[in-house]
Amino acid sequence: MSDPTLLSIRNVGKHFGGLHVLQDVSFEVPAGSIYGLIGPNGAGKTTVFNLVTGLLEPSNGTIEFMGNSLVGLPPQRITHRGIARTFQNIRIFKEMSLLENVMVGMHDHLNYSPAAIFFNTGACRSAEKRARERAFELLSWVGLEHKSDMLADNLSYGDQRKLEFARALATEPKLLLLDEPVAGMNPSEKTILMEEIRNIRDRGYGVFMIEHDMRFVMGLCDRIAVLNFGRIIAEGTPDEVRNNPDVIEAYLGKEDEA
Repeated sequence: MSDPTLLSIRNVGKHFGGLHVLQDVSFEVPAGSIYGLIGPNGAGKTTVFNLVTGLLEPSNGTIEFMGNSLVGLPPQRITHRGIARTFQNIRIFKEMSLLENVMVGMHDHLNYSPAAIFFNTGACRSAEKRARERAFELLSWVGLEHKSDMLADNLSYGDQRKLEFARALATEPKLLLLDEPVAGMNPSEKTILMEEIRNIRDRGYGVFMIEHDMRFVMGLCDRIAVLNFGRIIAEGTPDEVRNNPDVIEAYLGKEDEA
């Protein structure tokens, strides 16, 4: 029996005036999987992420998460539904500690009132303690618990990426969207991050990523969709995608016949 679908994108199009960025895009991200979306520069990958997270609305088609439509919802409500996102350009609070960074991601789940904060009630202190413990646990998932009190600005580039993962997980998502997670990383950092992403999947989260590094994607993803000029030209396992002639042509170009 296949895993249930977390994210379903059906016949989605997006145009800006006369420019059609996406046309008739359809694919599904199963629960408990690592799903990749790849394609040449300008293919429309980031637009797909922006549609899923509510930064843009589709011109047509449907986007459903766990059977419920996301179209028209603002980003904060989509986050509350269970979708978290990291960005290609790292967005952490460099002047805060790692623990504080992760706790920032929990604010929607801390159930105490402004009055409770002002009077420092027992309920407030208890919630704060649970939040710190959960933040420390999430840091341990990405191997950063021993640096929990360090300022984020003092982390290596690879560790900043892992901190961003932990903070995204602090929103208690069911699906984690990773935007170019290994951009700017060296080979050893990529290897470490690949294992961290597998660990996240193995803890029960769905992972949906866009990435340019083909070796990374092929070695990590369970299934892959390929965008080219705003259309899906292939979808399947890494082997199926790797050997698809349309994909080879899109990435390598077609030789002119003599």
